[in-house]
Amino acid sequence: MKTTLDLNDALLTEAKTYAAQQHTSLTRLIEEGLQLRLRKAQAPARRVRLPVYHGQGGLAPGLDALSNRALLDAADQQEQP
Repeated sequence: MKTTLDLNDALLTEAKTYAAQQHTSLTRLIEEGLQLRLRKAQAPARRVRLPVYHGQGGLAPGLDALSNRALLDAADQQEQP
């Protein structure tokens, strides 16, 4: 099937150069890119297991865990010897 695409000139030039370096056609390069993108869209999302800290102690005394500003300020402070 034939179709017309309106591509950015710089992107098209880069794609043609890459296709030539890979000894393939621009059509094949575009087909492979679409296949990869469609496969990724159809793949189920991977679940990520986040680590959970089960230690003791909690936050530093006086640190408000509900305040983003307080947490960022505490993270920016350098530990004094």
